[in-house]
Amino acid sequence: MAIATTTASATSGEELRALIAPLVNEIGGAITALRAVQDRQGWIDSGAIETVADVFNLSRADVRGLVEFYNDFKTMPPAAHVVAICQAEACQASGSRELTKTLEKRLGAKLGRMDDDRTVELEPVYCLGLCARAPALMIDDTLVVEADQAVERVVARVRA
Repeated sequence: MAIATTTASATSGEELRALIAPLVNEIGGAITALRAVQDRQGWIDSGAIETVADVFNLSRADVRGLVEFYNDFKTMPPAAHVVAICQAEACQASGSRELTKTLEKRLGAKLGRMDDDRTVELEPVYCLGLCARAPALMIDDTLVVEADQAVERVVARVRA
C-alpha cells in the first residue's frame, strides 16, 4: 500500500500533536489518534504516521501496520465524492452487482478505486441497514435507497 508523502494540504505536525496528545494514555489511543487525523485532514500521510509514532512512542512501522490493517484508513487524499455501494447479500439479491457494474462504467472508476481525475471513488460497504429498500448506496454522507432506480441522479450528483 502506497502512503502519500506530506503535502501543503496536510495538517502541520504541531497541529497533529495538539490533536492527538490527549489520547496518549487511552486504551487504543493510537487508533483513535489515527481516526482523529483522518477526520481532520481526510487521509493519513507519511508525516502523520511519523507524528503519531513519535507521540505514542511507537515505531513508524507499528503505526504503518495499524494504517494498513484497518481498511477504513485512507493513505491518499480522498476523491471529491465517495460512492459507497452496498455489497451485502440483501443488496446483491436486489441488484447491487449490476448497479456496481453500471456505476463503474458511467463514473469511470472501479470498485475500491477512484477515477483518474479524483472526482469519484467507488467503495464497497457491507450493509447500510437499508435492506428493505435495497440496493442501497451512500454518496458522501447521503443515503440512497432503491439505487438501481436512481443511477442518473447518482451520476448527476457526482458530476455536478
